[in-house]
Amino acid sequence: MDSSTEPGLVRSPRIGLALGSGSARGWSHIGVIRVLGRAGVSPDVVCGTSIGALVGAAYAAGELDRLESWIRTLTRQAVVGFLDVRFGGGLITGARLFDHIRAGFTDPGITGLGKTYGAVATELATGREVWLRDGPVLDAVRASIAVPGLFTPARQEGRLLVDGGLVNPVPVSLCRALGADTVIAVDLNGNLPERRRREATPSPGAPTRVAALMAKVRTERRPRAPKPEAPSPSMMDVLTTSLSIMQVSITRSRLAGEPAEVVIRPCLSDFALMDFHRAAEAIAEGERAAEQALPEISELLALQSADARKARALISSPS
Repeated sequence: MDSSTEPGLVRSPRIGLALGSGSARGWSHIGVIRVLGRAGVSPDVVCGTSIGALVGAAYAAGELDRLESWIRTLTRQAVVGFLDVRFGGGLITGARLFDHIRAGFTDPGITGLGKTYGAVATELATGREVWLRDGPVLDAVRASIAVPGLFTPARQEGRLLVDGGLVNPVPVSLCRALGADTVIAVDLNGNLPERRRREATPSPGAPTRVAALMAKVRTERRPRAPKPEAPSPSMMDVLTTSLSIMQVSITRSRLAGEPAEVVIRPCLSDFALMDFHRAAEAIAEGERAAEQALPEISELLALQSADARKARALISSPS
């Protein structure tokens, strides 16, 4: 038998985990990873964009427990304390936050991690998608997480890099490039427009309420004072809402052209960009969404394992 037909050359499918961008919503990635682990699903390839790059790096480095323990203690005041505000290139340099993260993180370099890892950033000058697959882990995370207008860009090899969510919010393509055959993607922005549509769509009882309102209007003769206008949104509200809208559109486009085998979508539409102090809620929602997707994942992996066993049997059988 020649080497091309050795049974060992038929391997089981490599699993990739693509962790999407979404700022504070990203703590839900931890819940997803916990559920996959309990189900015996251990990804070979882990890729992340923005907050997904941070959680993915902690997971690949075996530091997820430490990260989770820390974020569960965060309060709103603690989050504010990490914001080293400045003007010029972004409101926050990120130095204070990353100094804290580096203090307890042994950085083996991306190629020294226990899992194949990659992060996505965007080159500010060209808008080009940049895949970070070597060098210090936290340098890659810092570049991937640099939300425009909020964090200052990261400088690497003469380039200014910003948040990878501008070009590839859910990095399925990077997982494939790093050898994943089956990709489980976590989309943190998928449920945002659905909630807006639900809020805009009348419920079954709406006609009754409308009729009651009209009856009330007919009985009132005195003119009412004009209702005061809602306050204008803050600069931060405008920035974060605009980024969310943009990332929803880009995510849909990228996932349509580069689909994952399974997409997990936690329901996190009530999370604001800076709600990092709500880690417990986000993690719980990640667990809920992953539990819901487990039957699909288990069935898919079982079919692929059966196919791999059949292929090995065919190769090893006498001709």
